[in-house]
Amino acid sequence: MLDLYRKIWQQTGSIQFLLIGFSVAVAGLAAVQLQYQKDIINRLAGDMEQSELLLLGAQFFGILLLSGAVKFALNYRSSVLGEKVVRTLRGEIYKKNAQVTGSGKSQSGHGSAIGPIITSEAEQVGKFAGSAVASPLMEIGTVVAVVAFIAATQALLGAFVVCIVAVQAVIVMWVQRRINSRVAERVKLLRRTIDRLSADDLKAEEQGALRDFDEIFEARRKICFFKFSTKFALNVSNAVGTAGILTFGGWLVLEGRTDIGTVVADLAGLARIAQPWRSLIAFYRNLSVVQVHYGLLKEALPR
Repeated sequence: MLDLYRKIWQQTGSIQFLLIGFSVAVAGLAAVQLQYQKDIINRLAGDMEQSELLLLGAQFFGILLLSGAVKFALNYRSSVLGEKVVRTLRGEIYKKNAQVTGSGKSQSGHGSAIGPIITSEAEQVGKFAGSAVASPLMEIGTVVAVVAFIAATQALLGAFVVCIVAVQAVIVMWVQRRINSRVAERVKLLRRTIDRLSADDLKAEEQGALRDFDEIFEARRKICFFKFSTKFALNVSNAVGTAGILTFGGWLVLEGRTDIGTVVADLAGLARIAQPWRSLIAFYRNLSVVQVHYGLLKEALPR
C-alpha cells in the first residue's frame, strides 16, 4: 500500500494539496451545521423574535449551500484528476508495448493481457488516484469534527458517542481484513480464468476453469456474508447510539445538566456519522482491489 501511495503522490502531489483543503473545509462545515441546529432549537424555546429566526435560518441555509459547493468542487476535481491518471497510464502502457513489439522482442506474455491491462487495471488504479487522499481524509475529518462537537457541547454524551464510534471502528477493521483477502483471491482467480480462456485447447482447460468458477463463487459468497454482516453490526450499533442519546440525553435534560437543543444536535451528529462510515468502508474495499490491479500494472509500466 505504501508503494501505491508513494507513486500516487509523485504523480499528483500538487493537486492533492488543493483536494486536501476542500476535504478539511467539508469536515469543518459539518460541525458548524450542527451548531446552527442547536442554537435555533434552543432559542425557539426562549423569547426568540421572528427576524432572528429568519436570520439564523438564512445563515444555516448558506452554510448548507457552501458545504454542497465545496463538496461538488472536491468530487469534480478528484474525478478529473483520476481520469487524467487513467489517460497517462494507458499512454505509457501502450507506448511500452509498442516499443517492445516494434523491436521484435518477446512481450513475455503481456501481449495477450494488454487489452485488460489498458481497459481494467489502468482504469481501476487511475480513478483511485483521484480520491486516494482527499476522500478518506474528508470522511475521517467529518467523523472527528462531529464527535468533537458532541464532546464539546456535552462531555458525557460525547464520551458515549466516542464509545459507539470506537466499537464501529473495531467492527469495520476486523471484518474488512477478511473481505480484503477474499477480494484479492477473487481478482487473481479471474486473471487465471482469463488465461485459461485464451488457451489454444479449451477442452483441456475445462476442468480447471470449472474449478476456478467454483472458487470464485465461494470467494464472492464469503465477501457478501462479511459485507452484510458489517452492515448489520453497524446498524445495531447506530440503534444503540440513537436510543442511548435519547435516554441518557433526556435524563440529563430532566436533571438540568444539558438542554434539548444539544440532545437534538447530538442525535443529528450521530446520524451524520453513518454516511462517512459507509464511505470509508467502500473506500477500504476499493483500496484492496486497487492494490491487486496495481501489482499487475507494475509489470506493464515502463521501469
